Amino acid sequence: MGPMTDPVVGSPRRAGWWLRGLFGIIGLAALVLGYVGFESLLRIRPDTVHDRFDVLYYDLQLFVFGAEPFQDPGPYPWQLQVARFAAPLFTLLAVAEAGRLLLAAESRRLRARRARGHVLVCGDSRFAHMLADRLFADGERVVVVRSVPFGPLEYRRRRYLGVIGDPTSAEVLRGAGLPRAHTIYACGEDDDRNHAIANTASRLVRGGREPPRVYVLVNDSEMCLSLQARRLGAAGSSRLRLDYFHVDDIAARALYRHHPLAGTADRPTRLLIAGTGGFRRALLTETARHWRAWRAQAPAGVVLPPLRVDLVAPDASTELEVVTSRYPFMGTVCELTAYDGDLDGVAPGRLGSGRYDRIYVCAPEESSGLQFVLDSPGLWQGVESCVFVPVYRQAALAAAFHGDSHHDLLDEVHGKLRLYPVLTRACDARLIGDDLTERLARLIHERYLDARRRAGLRPGDTPAMVDWSRLPESLRRANRAHVQDIAAKLLNLGCVVAPRRGGTGDVSAGEAIDDRIEVLARLEHERWCRERRGEGWAYGESRDDVQQRHPSLRPWDELPSDVQERNREEIRALPEVLSDSGFELIRLVPGVPAPRRGPADVG
Repeated sequence: MGPMTDPVVGSPRRAGWWLRGLFGIIGLAALVLGYVGFESLLRIRPDTVHDRFDVLYYDLQLFVFGAEPFQDPGPYPWQLQVARFAAPLFTLLAVAEAGRLLLAAESRRLRARRARGHVLVCGDSRFAHMLADRLFADGERVVVVRSVPFGPLEYRRRRYLGVIGDPTSAEVLRGAGLPRAHTIYACGEDDDRNHAIANTASRLVRGGREPPRVYVLVNDSEMCLSLQARRLGAAGSSRLRLDYFHVDDIAARALYRHHPLAGTADRPTRLLIAGTGGFRRALLTETARHWRAWRAQAPAGVVLPPLRVDLVAPDASTELEVVTSRYPFMGTVCELTAYDGDLDGVAPGRLGSGRYDRIYVCAPEESSGLQFVLDSPGLWQGVESCVFVPVYRQAALAAAFHGDSHHDLLDEVHGKLRLYPVLTRACDARLIGDDLTERLARLIHERYLDARRRAGLRPGDTPAMVDWSRLPESLRRANRAHVQDIAAKLLNLGCVVAPRRGGTGDVSAGEAIDDRIEVLARLEHERWCRERRGEGWAYGESRDDVQQRHPSLRPWDELPSDVQERNREEIRALPEVLSDSGFELIRLVPGVPAPRRGPADVG
């Protein structure tokens, strides 16, 4: 698939061009018929029309609602009779079209201000433009806020609404209908301006309605992870569903959706990742996650071998040490080998025998990486599938290689060469929306499924015993609420979340959980009861999903011991849940006594 940067052209637009073409034909016909009619009048009544200059002058006068010869009584040639009505009609249509164009910007501004249930894209960056186009093509109602004015032709090409102004201004965002938008993307080149947009959105959100989701682009991957940690610790204090994202992380997740990696039980699957480009770390971690999910879906009795990944880079050993320390699960699903060297070390034969299933070349300068791949036929011979080259600025070149069968401009080397357009693939609203809250909620549900299977339940026995994709929305909300309550648990523990830097985590944080396990389990049960009652559930001797009855909706001291233990296990699993996303718990102060709950806390 090639990059999508233009909206899909719809039938209303085609109808508009047909109408404009018809008006043009009317104007041309009026001009020709008027000239022919006045020529005939020159021959019939030379006292009214004296020469050809008069013919041309009177012909043009038809378009301003009259001509001097019509002051005299007829008859007139039929061509002139047709032209005297067609020419004013064309003029009226031209004036109406000119007025529409002159008022288009104001009309769009008013429509944007009244917009409801739309998507708001803020920023002048290339990614913001591509994301807005993709959202519009997917059927969303899009309002764009940017500081650089739209041109008239750009308004015609992009059919979504636009507001010109400073996207950090409350007045500008209010004029773009932000309080009634369902999703806001802050996608400028400047991270601080993106944060300012999120701050303004937080102030504009009104009570009494579902708050919009806000996604903030951060152009530094390490800073993005750090801000996600800080947001996780503050999620309980704000109504906004806020998350930070980096294009490399989104594009890496999209890669295995567009190009899934499958393995076999008879031989290990081998990958080679070469280079030091920014996409490398996101690719490493997402490759391990994809392989872990693939192994989990293998048929019963089939054990897939670990994925073998070779990393070639000047800092390969250091990079693998950092990545495996931050994401401990990688060592359990991958056999990682580091080769400290530059791209020349990727030549076949230097990294042992055998062919690779895939090769990824992540050069810091994408043009040099692409040149290296194009000039290294040995790479094509040493790979089973293809050589991937991530590109940011050369999406058009990627389309030249990988267009459809009628628009391929360049040879893909029998499918061995694959340019991967990072920005284009990162413009995926579904993957951006699969934010940290969603991923942690899904992980909590997966751990719940594993625990219940070990307890003897089978898939489908209860509404919760299904995959996340088939889980009822009310239960998904319950898992998200559990994630958002992590902030309160951290405060009670005297701990914070931080990007994992190595080792096995802060031992004192684990001790804090052990010290407070009973209190936190009780608080989690009380939170769950409030959330369930808010959904209309009540206590019942046995579970009834139709009547919304649940036997666990009662005080903590009245719960069976096995239900209490499940709550304790959920608290104990918190460090492991966080470590899957690259976080760890850090203890700052001794555990804080559980706060007394007042009436405001119970609603």
